[in-house]
Amino acid sequence: MVTSRARGRWAALLLAGLTPVVAELTLGNPPLRQAWLLLLWVPIYGAGTVLIRELVRRTGRGWPAVLLLGAAYGIVEEGLALQALTSPTIYGVADWAPRILGLNSAYTELNIPYHAVFSVALPILLVDLLFPDLRHRPYLGRTGLVVAGVVFVLGALLLRWTTAFIDPGYQAPPTALAAFVLVIAALAVLALRFTPRSSSPPATAFRTASTPPDPPTAAPRTAPTPQGLPATAPRTAPTPPAATLRTVPAPPVIACLAGVAAFGYLALLFPFGGARHPAFTQGGWAVVPMVAAALLAMAAGVLVRRWTAHGGWHDRHSLALAGGALVAHTAFGVIANGENTTDRVSLAALGLVMITLLALLARRTRWPR
Repeated sequence: MVTSRARGRWAALLLAGLTPVVAELTLGNPPLRQAWLLLLWVPIYGAGTVLIRELVRRTGRGWPAVLLLGAAYGIVEEGLALQALTSPTIYGVADWAPRILGLNSAYTELNIPYHAVFSVALPILLVDLLFPDLRHRPYLGRTGLVVAGVVFVLGALLLRWTTAFIDPGYQAPPTALAAFVLVIAALAVLALRFTPRSSSPPATAFRTASTPPDPPTAAPRTAPTPQGLPATAPRTAPTPPAATLRTVPAPPVIACLAGVAAFGYLALLFPFGGARHPAFTQGGWAVVPMVAAALLAMAAGVLVRRWTAHGGWHDRHSLALAGGALVAHTAFGVIANGENTTDRVSLAALGLVMITLLALLARRTRWPR
């Protein structure tokens, strides 16, 4: 029989391997023909997300802390390792929109939230759904936590070393590096000291079918039928109450809204289809889609916060939220990242595999009785 500690280690390994697949491969970065590049990214992506989850669980915090630490992770990767937030040459992102305080503004707005959601929050959510009995506890012991931290630092150094081949000769200004470190520290303190603590499992937004149901209160007795069942209509599949449906949208609706938000955010900020600026704008007009993307992200955040705070939010909703965002961001990758027909077809095929896996996970995820 596998012990809880061993299952935690397996869950941590799965999270470490899943993170770069979700964040990079399912977006078409890199194309499937260069999937070996994920081996270089597992140390920083995988260990970074595992480290964030361990810190959040050990301090008893919730999803706001995950997102704040995810943003801090994004600054570590993009600001300290790749140094793409300030580089005037890498990827050509300095030409996307006006540079603000030495930052590649549109690239920064695109990638810091992207890492918080797709590199950290969604992989954690998916593994929590796969291991529902472990979701409220750390996966690793103290030694594992230290190992994750060391691997994360080494992964950042490896990424910094490989960046010399794609952006040779660039070194971010010391003032920018110092500012990034201060922001990372501030986000970490805010996440681990000042965000709300996670509620107890029965009251959380992520209640599972494996969680024992609440004891009934003064339920009326019914006369048994000859088969020994109550004289009421048999319940073929548990469904949420009507009041819940009015407060929390059905999972398909949530999946569609998540897909629209994810696709819209990427399309507003990432130049594609031959465009050099976000949303096919010119020059300073790039600020318009940047503002629209910020408003879209805030509206999505408000809605998700409102829905998840309600007692009617369950694992089916969580999976719909993750699945809708993932499918939409892969669809955007087919449009924006495919260099040729082969790349687009292979990414679309990967998307179909992802949909199949999400459907299999949905079959394991039931409404609580």
